[in-house]
Amino acid sequence: MKTYVLTAQQTVPISLAEAWDFFSSPSNLAKITPKDMNFEETSHYNGDKKMYPGMIITYKVSPLFGIKMNWMTEITHVKEGEYFVDEQRMGPFAFWHHQHHFKAIDGGVLMSDILHYALPFGILGRMVNALVVGKQVKTIFEFREKAVREIFGELVY
Repeated sequence: MKTYVLTAQQTVPISLAEAWDFFSSPSNLAKITPKDMNFEETSHYNGDKKMYPGMIITYKVSPLFGIKMNWMTEITHVKEGEYFVDEQRMGPFAFWHHQHHFKAIDGGVLMSDILHYALPFGILGRMVNALVVGKQVKTIFEFREKAVREIFGELVY
C-alpha cells in the first residue's frame, strides 16, 4: 500500500486557547471545508464537548462526484493546547492519520498539519490518487487555509 504525506502550516493572530477551542471542536470543521463536499458532522457534538482520546466523530461527506459517504474518525491522541490526532475508522481511505499541532508564537499561533493517507485498490488506487485524490486533498487544505484567514485574519510580521 502506497502512503502519501501532506504537510501544511499556517499562522493565525489569535491566542493558543482560542485556536485550540476552535480547531478541536468537531462542529467547526464544516466552516473550513469546501462547500461542494457537502460536509456534515453527524455525531452532533456541540461546542461544549471537550475532545478526548477515544472520541468517535461521524460525518457525511461527498468527496468525489457528489457521492454521499459516511466517514468515521477516532481521536486517538490529545495533549490539550498542543496537538490532537484523528484516524479514520470507516470511510473512503485505506489509511488516514492526521496530526494537528498548535504552538504559541509572537502575536499568535503556528498551526501545523501532518497527514498520512493511503487509498485502497493497489495500483488502481495509486492511479486515482495521481489523477484526482491527491489534487483534491491539496485543494481541501488550500481552502482551509483561506477559510481560516477569513475567519481569524492574518498574522503580519
